[in-house]
Amino acid sequence: MDSVQTNIYEAENVGIVSTILARCKRCYSCIRECPAKAIKVINGQAVVLSERCIVCGHCVKVCSQHAKRISSEIDKIKNILLAKGKTIAIIAPSFAASFPENYLKLPTALRKLGFTKVIETAFGADLISNQYLKIFESENDRTVISSACPAVVNYVEKYQPELVPNLAKVVSPMIAIARYLKANNGSKDKIVFIGPCIAKKEEYQEEEVRNSIDAVLTFNEIKSLLKENEINIDELEDGDFDPPHAYLGKAYPLAGGLVKTAKIPSDILDKEIIVVEGKQKVTEIIDEIAGNKIKAKFVDALFCEGCISGPAIDSDLNYYARREKVINYIEKKIYSTDKQIWKSNLYNSRKLNFSRSFSSKNQRRPYPTEERIREILAQTNKHESQDELNCGACGYNTCREYAVAIAKNLAENEMCLPYLIDELGKAYDDLNNAQEQLRTAEKLASIGQLAAGVAHEINNPLGTIIIYASLLKKQLLKIQSDVQSAEDIELIMTEANRCKNIVANLLNFARQGKLNVTQFDLSILIKDIIKTVKVIPIFGNITIRINEQVQTPEISGDEDQLKQVFLNIINNACEALEELEDGREKRIDICLRNEEGFHVTEISDNGTGISKENFGKIFTPFFTTKKIGMGTGLGLAISYGIVKMHQGFVSFRSEEGKGTTFVVKLPALINREKIKLSAGIEPLESTSVQTIIN
Repeated sequence: MDSVQTNIYEAENVGIVSTILARCKRCYSCIRECPAKAIKVINGQAVVLSERCIVCGHCVKVCSQHAKRISSEIDKIKNILLAKGKTIAIIAPSFAASFPENYLKLPTALRKLGFTKVIETAFGADLISNQYLKIFESENDRTVISSACPAVVNYVEKYQPELVPNLAKVVSPMIAIARYLKANNGSKDKIVFIGPCIAKKEEYQEEEVRNSIDAVLTFNEIKSLLKENEINIDELEDGDFDPPHAYLGKAYPLAGGLVKTAKIPSDILDKEIIVVEGKQKVTEIIDEIAGNKIKAKFVDALFCEGCISGPAIDSDLNYYARREKVINYIEKKIYSTDKQIWKSNLYNSRKLNFSRSFSSKNQRRPYPTEERIREILAQTNKHESQDELNCGACGYNTCREYAVAIAKNLAENEMCLPYLIDELGKAYDDLNNAQEQLRTAEKLASIGQLAAGVAHEINNPLGTIIIYASLLKKQLLKIQSDVQSAEDIELIMTEANRCKNIVANLLNFARQGKLNVTQFDLSILIKDIIKTVKVIPIFGNITIRINEQVQTPEISGDEDQLKQVFLNIINNACEALEELEDGREKRIDICLRNEEGFHVTEISDNGTGISKENFGKIFTPFFTTKKIGMGTGLGLAISYGIVKMHQGFVSFRSEEGKGTTFVVKLPALINREKIKLSAGIEPLESTSVQTIIN
């Protein structure tokens, strides 16, 4: 990765939640789980966009590679504990779910770490419950959304900003208890919140509530601190929390706990109150409120399935077992709470300010046009609706949703697994073809060297045989007038000349010949060859079509030798069509086009095709599938040599029973230094002309 790309990563990869790039393995689980689509894929790695992130922590929970990092404040806490002064730990009421076997020992453990007081955040829930009751009992022209869950608040502010006025203008229990403690114990006391919620790390730094909390630790971080300080919580005695003690606020981490604590009347048939938990249900109901589809008076929403399922709970228990632990703790402690003292504490705090406001932090990106969506889908080979598999492998529910993410610059084409598999298959085929061509080239080069050597050695003896046979023939005719013997000598000369022609062809194959380079029109050359072929009676029933897509048909090369190349290929195509016995139309399609400094000629037939086992032998000298006496097997071998002499390329593709296509690429100019590649240059508009010759 270059330095520029690294800097981009670092710029994107900051915030409460970030990605450990070395661990990210392209599974895209975090994208599937992110309700805010706050994860951008860069070169296959999922980078968290801090400005879009609502810090719900679901990406942390689902990442099996532990590639998501939560910003830690452990060092900050160490400095706070080392400093002189009181440090108060306020514990989220879900602690029983994170320390299921020893939660009664947690206050003792925290005091051993150095905290001077350990207080339940649940009392903060008690403090604000009356605020919620007043909101519910007041006349509202809009659905009120609870603001106790910071992830819910973040989602509304960033993705449904028009609903910001719907948020209850009440601080969270964490801020409420902190304000209470600052007012009653002194503003110099340091207050540290400990809980299962990652979003609290962002909440306490917001301008509206700043200076209430000094640091936020997760349950995971507390366990790390205990381990680092060699404090075995199992060996400690049970301990109680310091006052003020909570009452029903202990139920806040459970779905509906806020409603119960605030004593808002509700039952299963109540339409005015909705209790909702879990990211999918929360985002659905918020979106429906925005669309005026919900007319409820009050919605109590928790982004997790209750705080007992927070991303930093760190417990192997399932949802129901964690819920049971919290309820057991509530039942064990609620009846021991002195209600008179509890009520007195609430009364004495009646003048404290537990209100706050919220603001729009809109992160919605413009929705792409339908044309742009279709264009992106086409880039991953999804041209019709039936091409859209909606497999979810990319992390998005549908291909269309994925295309929208690409348009919003949140995803890459390379995230589509079916597309990658198709591309991988093509690349594998291309690699096999390239390897096969390399093997063929190496084999032909070896044969060419051998042929050149043999040809030179045979040429001289053949010349001697022909000369002396000619002299012998003349002598026989003069002296003996032996016609039969003369005819035998003539046969010797004929066969020797045939050998000379074969040797000459071998020399051409071995690229020992010379080019007579001129400028000529390639399309005219092809048309002349077709006229010659059409004269042959057995090829008269073949339709040959020419499709010209060239800007300039002029080419530099040896016209006679290139004529031999195309004549060989077209003749072979015609002969392949003659073998058809199924009555279908016999057709040859010839396409001429320009391609980055090359003239490309594709000659396709719908004949019998070439069997795969013969692919590697096509350009080998003396290999032929024709009947004995019908060919020497040198045509394509010689054509290969001629094309190579022209600094060009020749290849083919074929499917048995369906036909064969030969592709000949020839440079516009023979001298390689003068070939002008068109990379980075806009091509001229080409014309397309189709000619049918019957």
